[in-house]
Amino acid sequence: MNAQPIETQVFAEVPARLRKSGTPPERLAAGKSATPAGSFLEGPVFDRAGNLYVVDLAWGRIFKVDSKGEFDVVIEYDGEPNGLALHRDGRLFIADHKHGILCLRDGKTLPVVSRYHQQAFKGVNDLIFDSEGNLFFTDQGVTDLADPTGCVYRLGVDGKLAQLANCIPSPNGLVLDGRTLYVAATRANAVWRLPIAPDGRVVRMGVFIQLSGGRGPDGMAMDESGGLAVAHPDFGAVWIFSHRGEPLYRVNSCKSDLVTNVAYKGNEIYITDSGSGCVLRAKVPTPGRKLFSHL
Repeated sequence: MNAQPIETQVFAEVPARLRKSGTPPERLAAGKSATPAGSFLEGPVFDRAGNLYVVDLAWGRIFKVDSKGEFDVVIEYDGEPNGLALHRDGRLFIADHKHGILCLRDGKTLPVVSRYHQQAFKGVNDLIFDSEGNLFFTDQGVTDLADPTGCVYRLGVDGKLAQLANCIPSPNGLVLDGRTLYVAATRANAVWRLPIAPDGRVVRMGVFIQLSGGRGPDGMAMDESGGLAVAHPDFGAVWIFSHRGEPLYRVNSCKSDLVTNVAYKGNEIYITDSGSGCVLRAKVPTPGRKLFSHL
């Protein structure tokens, strides 16, 4: 893709005292890769005070990173946190691959929803709130092109859980623009567009952006113009596309090829570099847009 390069710098780095050695036995038994960085950062989200929260998927931790880049452990628990979203009441919601959707309150994780029609999820990945407080999330599991059964759900403010799609090969990051969901279909190496009809159903689902190379798109964020920032593992880059899906910028990691997720704060973009245990930062030409995950 012909995209203007943008360079990053390290904003924050997991300190040596918080880096774990080895790999969790359960992670190895599940066929997951080793974690040489001593963490696996994902799911960046800012609170109203400007603090950044990220997860450590490998070791079941949530970190709080202050404006100076200092790390603090918010919680360490028996789980696999993957994505984060902040509710308007201050609760931090967690997409946990192992336990489903959780919320964090008073230093404890509490279950929100873990099953659909009494069946456990495959393994949820990312989540976002809309302006009304409805929660959208992806259920990725280990789905792929041979098993394209990944799902997208909406948990309404009325407590009702609805399945919006059940045919996506590895649904990963997601963003919401009005009544349109954009979902990273990792194993299809594409970003899918899911328009939501007035009755709540997804209609005319299709491919919005087709990528190549790497292991497929991961986390995403949306800028003020409606453009998409897409983390592309193995490329060591975040692509920034216009609202039409045109490639505009390539934000290059200064640390490793394994970039997993992205968040905007004003005119800066923050990237979780899981290969190095760092959060990267870069100024971007388009202003950041406050998403509904910060109600």
